Amino acid sequence: MPETISIHPAVDGGVKPGSQDFAGGTLTCHCKDRPVTVRIGAQVAHNHACGCTKCWKPDGATFSVIAVVPRDKVQVTANGDKLKIVDEKAAIQRHACSGCGVHMFGRIENKAHPFYGLDFVHTELSKDKGWAAPEFAAFVSSIIESGTPPAKMSAIRARLRNLGLEPYDCLSPPLMDAIATHVAKASGKLAS
Repeated sequence: MPETISIHPAVDGGVKPGSQDFAGGTLTCHCKDRPVTVRIGAQVAHNHACGCTKCWKPDGATFSVIAVVPRDKVQVTANGDKLKIVDEKAAIQRHACSGCGVHMFGRIENKAHPFYGLDFVHTELSKDKGWAAPEFAAFVSSIIESGTPPAKMSAIRARLRNLGLEPYDCLSPPLMDAIATHVAKASGKLAS
């Protein structure tokens, strides 16, 4: 019997479609005592499986599942005193609960960054239904850095495609185009 490849609990049983009229919900860390809660006041965009070594993953997951939302739609609603930045030198300042370690949101503070103004969130931390479905897989090769044997990569990419998540070793083409456009405008190669 072939080995079942686990990507992430949110997609292993199939990618569930989001709701067009969904307007956000609440994320909750894993703490039983004084959980951190964060209100997301909008639907997320660019939801995807991420293989990077920086994103938080639940126990046993090969990938994280992460999306973006405008930063003005992210509000810490309870126990924000427990939040600590994981790596202050990283481009994305990941705010994690100091109790359970769950990343509640990631924020870019560099105003020159192409994704400034967007926060990164893990919709799996919400009991609310209707979040936009994951659309692709990013930084797939990076799972090797987390200990995945390179010999398994073909099977993992096949599993991602089977789930409808096109695997990329960077971001999806529209997001890479957005980065390149931002850089070209900043350098004067394209008109603002």
